[in-house]
Amino acid sequence: MVHTALTYGTSALATFTENVCAYIHESDAIKKNHCRLPVKHRLNRRQYADLGEVIDFIMQQLEGPGRLHGYRWMYSKCLENGICAKKEDVRLILAALDPHSSDMRRSRRLIRRPNYIWHADSYDKLKPYGICINGCIDGFSRKIIWLKAAHTSSNPRVIGGYFLEAVEQFGGCPRIVRTDLGTENVVVRDIQTYLRHSDADSRSGEQSYIAGASTTNQRIESWWGMLRKEGME
Repeated sequence: MVHTALTYGTSALATFTENVCAYIHESDAIKKNHCRLPVKHRLNRRQYADLGEVIDFIMQQLEGPGRLHGYRWMYSKCLENGICAKKEDVRLILAALDPHSSDMRRSRRLIRRPNYIWHADSYDKLKPYGICINGCIDGFSRKIIWLKAAHTSSNPRVIGGYFLEAVEQFGGCPRIVRTDLGTENVVVRDIQTYLRHSDADSRSGEQSYIAGASTTNQRIESWWGMLRKEGME
């Protein structure tokens, strides 16, 4: 997918940024006219980042895995990177930078199916007892791809072996693999990108692997929560 804003020259990009900022300020002015409070009830205003900085950050995210996600995820990424922005501003900027994907998400036509994305992660709560659990779940069907216990979950070869066994079992790799940023996942990353390097879709090669904070890998994190509720701890 080619993002319109990413193809602009320097002067055109500056004009685009000014237009987005003007639109956001106009929206804020309209809202303020409807929600004025007496001075004694007003709270201290939060200091927000410059809109140009927010736009630059979102453009960087759209060049990678960020183009798969909506404004709520993008808002969280801004906060994680120390950029304090309004959620509504992030939504408007994302809609302006990537209108096609925004329209697709709004119409709920984004395609999700079994083996579209696998979520892998390690469960370290039992590590002090010598039990290192690693699991992977299909993001659409919630099917357990693998759930293994071993003496380690930090060896990349061990985790990579789990992934290879799953690929052999299911007769292929998923469109996308998502893990956390740990070094134990580098072999999984290398295998996934190699298996997908010759595909012609927009998620081929390096785009077929997503690494992020463990807390944002919701599918597998949710399953670990269910595991704890069933008395694992």
